[in-house]
Amino acid sequence: THWAPGSPCNTPPPPRFFTEKKIQHESLVIGAIENAFKEMDAQIEREKQVYNITGGCTALTVVYLLGKLYVGNAGDSRAIIIRNNEIIPMSTEFTPESERQRLQFLGFMQPHLLGNEFTHLEFPRRVQRKEVGKRMLYRDFTMSGWAYKTIEDEDLKFPLIYGEGKKARVLATIGVTRGLGDHDLKVHDSNIYIKPFLSCCPEVKVYNLMQYEHGADDVLVMGTDGLWDVLSNQEVAEAVTTFLANCDPDDLHRYTMAAQDLVMRARGVLRDRGWRITNERLGSGDDISVFIIPLMYGNRQP
Repeated sequence: THWAPGSPCNTPPPPRFFTEKKIQHESLVIGAIENAFKEMDAQIEREKQVYNITGGCTALTVVYLLGKLYVGNAGDSRAIIIRNNEIIPMSTEFTPESERQRLQFLGFMQPHLLGNEFTHLEFPRRVQRKEVGKRMLYRDFTMSGWAYKTIEDEDLKFPLIYGEGKKARVLATIGVTRGLGDHDLKVHDSNIYIKPFLSCCPEVKVYNLMQYEHGADDVLVMGTDGLWDVLSNQEVAEAVTTFLANCDPDDLHRYTMAAQDLVMRARGVLRDRGWRITNERLGSGDDISVFIIPLMYGNRQP
């Protein structure tokens, strides 16, 4: 006998309602921060018409709630925790190189965003007209490695992501791939908008303050790329640790002064050949903002 719809059957019917997903408190806070970034970006877009303002910025935010730190980052600022001489990174930078595959996928899925001037493919160097028909290394959004392809006319377009390190650019224009604002930003002399490639969504990392007894020198350091371009995590940690060790533990301004010390170190001193950290190393020409936040108050019950 074969089974037919409507025939009596011993298996129970499938449940009408699926059990509800368990949602942790933590993920509600993360979601609130993620949505706050999106709403902020939408508000900037609305208000730019009213106030006639242009431009944009990267954003790094820290929320302290119920014994936990939530660090939300969209852009190339950075936060680290220095705890008992150990460094705990609390954010990762979003750059054309770190986000290459997301950007290339967007260009592949929506080629009109590239305005017939850019290719979503990446090559080790600019492709020249005489190389059409030859084989060259490339990679697309599906690849972390490189492979060969035969060069076509299409490949002569400027790459969506070009350059490396601090010189890497999206659409030959911008060196950071997440942030707020920049709704009006276009590729030079064209009608191609940058904004579709710029994400306002932050990455949120959580640090539980209750799992560790923090001392007076355990801190969270937040800084813009003006700091991190010239000083490594290690150099920042050593500078802060040394500075705080030389302060009176009861001085309420010690954290502010440590932040000022970092800014001065990153800027360097004005020599005849510009700002220098040492004779060889250039100081930061960028704007430099630093917060230093003590963690010892986080464990204390209110």
